Amino acid sequence: MIIPKADRRTIYENLFKEGVLVAKKDFNAPKHQELDVKNLFVIKACQSLTSRGYLTTHFSWQYYYYTLTPEGIDYLREYLHLPAEIVPATHKKQVRAARPGQGPQRPEGGAYRAPREGGADGYRRREQGGKEEGAGDFRPRFAGVGRGGPRTEA
Repeated sequence: MIIPKADRRTIYENLFKEGVLVAKKDFNAPKHQELDVKNLFVIKACQSLTSRGYLTTHFSWQYYYYTLTPEGIDYLREYLHLPAEIVPATHKKQVRAARPGQGPQRPEGGAYRAPREGGADGYRRREQGGKEEGAGDFRPRFAGVGRGGPRTEA
C-alpha cells in the first residue's frame, strides 16, 4: 500500500519514541486514536515492519499491539537519522528516588527482628555430631472409630 512519506515518518517517529504502538482493528477509521494519520496507514505500516522482523504483533480483543525488536530499533534509528544515544521509552531505565525510611537504617518503631543464633547457616540445622533427637521408637496408635479404629481379634 502506498503511504504518504509524511504519514510514514509520523508513524515511525511515534513508534521509536514510545517503543510500542496500539491500533484498533478498524480499517475504515478516519484517523488513529493517538496520531493524526489514517488508522489503515498505521496498521499497514506496522504490518510491513512486522513482516521484516522489526516489530512483534499481538492481537487481542480487536486491538493490534506492536512492540519494537532490537533490529527494529536499529532500522528506525537509521531511517530517522537519530544518534545512538536516543532510545525508545520502553528501553530507558526508570530511576526511582529513595523514599525516607528505606535503606540500611530501620525506623525506631518498626518491626525489627534480631538475628537468630548461628546466623543463616544455623537455621534449622543440628549440630554435626549426629542425631540427638528424633522419632526413636514412636509408634502412633489410633483408638478412633472406623477404618483407623482398633482391631479386635476374635
